[in-house]
Amino acid sequence: MAKYFDVHPDNPQRRVIGQVAEIIRGGGLVAYPTDSCFALGCAIGNREGLDRIRSIRDLDDRHHFTLMCQDFAQLGHFVRLDNRVFRAVKASTPGSYTFILPATKEAPRRLLHPKKKTVGVRIPEHVVAQALLAELGEPLLSSTLLLPGEEKPLTQGWEIKEELEHVVDAVVDSGDCGTEPTTVVDFSQGEPEIVRRGAGDPTRFE
Repeated sequence: MAKYFDVHPDNPQRRVIGQVAEIIRGGGLVAYPTDSCFALGCAIGNREGLDRIRSIRDLDDRHHFTLMCQDFAQLGHFVRLDNRVFRAVKASTPGSYTFILPATKEAPRRLLHPKKKTVGVRIPEHVVAQALLAELGEPLLSSTLLLPGEEKPLTQGWEIKEELEHVVDAVVDSGDCGTEPTTVVDFSQGEPEIVRRGAGDPTRFE
């Protein structure tokens, strides 16, 4: 049964954030808030966690998972950016954008698109998500908490706890967060291609 953590939205309790981080380090899967909507997250090297996310969301192997990064330096460790793409991504982070970019050798192979060798990355503008990433010291392997057959993601912590208490290990609730997934921009071919229009303003990439 999933543990439920009530976290202050502006001043996350460090003790609680530490408990959530320990669950993640121990191989757990958590539902946590971001600036776009709730996400499912596990440690970057957690193969079982990746499979659990696939199962919960009914995803195939072509789905782009996201590395939720604390800052731009961490993001740059896992993806390749030329100068023009660097400037475009830098100007839009942190924020409600996911960028699909060519992966470096540091990115785990099982996260990559099987043909394109790309991975999704983002830097959230959310106090609780940032506190958790800072505590972990590494990216969270993440995916939007959008259940099969649903058009909109779950947005209430208690609702997520009720719905997923037997398939996740923890739910982190800090009140209202976004209700719309990120805008996804594919830079893998050099020119920006808007894959999904969402919470981030897509016009800067048109």
